Amino acid sequence: MPNLEELVQEINRFEAIISEWDESQRCVVVGLKRSIEALHKAALTSLIKSLKQESMSALRHAVTDEVVYAVLLYHELVKPPKPQLAQRIETALAEVRPGLKSHNGDVELVAIKPPDTVEVRLIGTCSSCPASTLTLSQGVEQAIKNHCPEITKVVAVNSNPTVNNANSGLISPFSSKITSTWIKVATIDQVPEFSVLAVQLAGNSLILHRQGNTVKSYRNACIHLGSSLDKGIVENGILTCPSHGFKYKLETGECLTAPDVSLQSYPVKIKDDKVFVKLQQ
Repeated sequence: MPNLEELVQEINRFEAIISEWDESQRCVVVGLKRSIEALHKAALTSLIKSLKQESMSALRHAVTDEVVYAVLLYHELVKPPKPQLAQRIETALAEVRPGLKSHNGDVELVAIKPPDTVEVRLIGTCSSCPASTLTLSQGVEQAIKNHCPEITKVVAVNSNPTVNNANSGLISPFSSKITSTWIKVATIDQVPEFSVLAVQLAGNSLILHRQGNTVKSYRNACIHLGSSLDKGIVENGILTCPSHGFKYKLETGECLTAPDVSLQSYPVKIKDDKVFVKLQQ
């Protein structure tokens, strides 16, 4: 008896021949093919119903045959196999990882606890960010549940990070070598009232906004998934994140979408029309 690969090759050979025919001839063959397939599907559907009533074990045994399974799959009478749970979780984490990495964060799978719980660890800046709960619930958790509907609980375990001065950028947005130093970042005329100005310091990004003669400075990272805010629209002193629509009151840094968290702010002073930011947590 020919195996599945041989049968598929034979079908492909005939399809290649038919592809060289003119359109009217191909239409006849396609119509015949559809009619035969409809007949087969109707017969297979009746057969499956009978087997379900009389012997589920016989039906399960039949489906283990690769040819039987392939035909039933072709007619959509069986569901294609799902990837393993761990694989689907990793696919979900891969979706949110670019957003987390954009502000030196990441997430890793810790454990799968049947039947419905997954443990993850937020690492880098995500582990100590005040918006970590929001990141978990609206980012990581939602992605996992989309790919794995059987999972109902996503728990973040504490990584208990220790601060290494050589890598303090993972905990603080600025190097410890320049902590508590006032740094000139712009002139007051360069800071807009109806948008924000992005400035780079020590490999990190800040945004500046002016209201009259008052300038505010915040970290250029949305509390949701770390997207840059400098391309967002400012209306009536409210900045809207261009990625997911989170809104921030620029006077205070308060997040209006998730009021329990705020943008990370930095002290500002103005001297002789120059704007200085104090680089500290």
